[in-house]
Amino acid sequence: MRIAVTGARGFVGSHLVEYLAARGDEVVPIVVRAPCDRRAIAAAFRRTDAVVHLAGVISATRDEVFVSGNVDTTRAVASAASAAGARLVHISSLAAAGSAPPERPRSEDDLPRPMTTYGRTKLEGEQVVRSTPGLRWTVLRPGVVYGPRDRGLLPLFRCAARGVLPLVGRRSAGYTFVYVTDLLHAISAGVDREDDGDTVFVGHPRPVGARELLERIRAVVRPGARIVPVPAPALFLAALGGQLAGILSGRPIAINRRRYAELTAEGFVCRVDRLRDRLGVVAEVDLGEGIRRTAAWYREAGWI
Repeated sequence: MRIAVTGARGFVGSHLVEYLAARGDEVVPIVVRAPCDRRAIAAAFRRTDAVVHLAGVISATRDEVFVSGNVDTTRAVASAASAAGARLVHISSLAAAGSAPPERPRSEDDLPRPMTTYGRTKLEGEQVVRSTPGLRWTVLRPGVVYGPRDRGLLPLFRCAARGVLPLVGRRSAGYTFVYVTDLLHAISAGVDREDDGDTVFVGHPRPVGARELLERIRAVVRPGARIVPVPAPALFLAALGGQLAGILSGRPIAINRRRYAELTAEGFVCRVDRLRDRLGVVAEVDLGEGIRRTAAWYREAGWI
């Protein structure tokens, strides 16, 4: 197949390009510089069988940046894919659905309740996909994606290497994680499927607590590292400071009001029955093995 991939230079995108090429597909990496560049996007999608839309904005200091990257760009991509007759696999996020604790995981049929601008704009992007005339589509909502080349969890590995790991959030909270290769299997199944019109959560069936995550990282990086609970008031003050610093600098800071809301939520856990039943995919890499592989890659790359 000839498959166009937006966001091909990113963490997941770089893995996906290699994965699709290895299975024999012709991959067309797409750099989406601006959502208004519709002619360039349409030209890039000509003669493609499928489009995987990974490009988007994860962090920003202004709401309009999220709208441009997650809504307007998706509108241009969906329209161009429809015009080209290409199937679209749109990568959204569990954040579009909203929070849920381990004892009440979200299903795809639940009413979405995103709690951040990021989540709201990812949901709007999904709605754009669903409403695009003539488009064949599948929406994937992965949980926390991690693995080699990921910079999202990297700060925790570096904290472990320094000997101290901060523990934040509710003790009862849980999160759905997915190792990058398992997400690639889901994307591949979405590209190959004959039917369409599905929204599917992607993740490992076993949720992860914050303390377990830190313990797994500590075990493979520095077993003697200390896990230090961070009081909620201290985290709140840090979030306010990060929010202000981000506004003044124009660059998003690791801890801000959005991250505070997510870190203090009841969790982000989803069901993955539909992933198995409709796409035939069951996540194979559990947290322990995934963290071990990630740490090994970080060491080899000199990141820790």
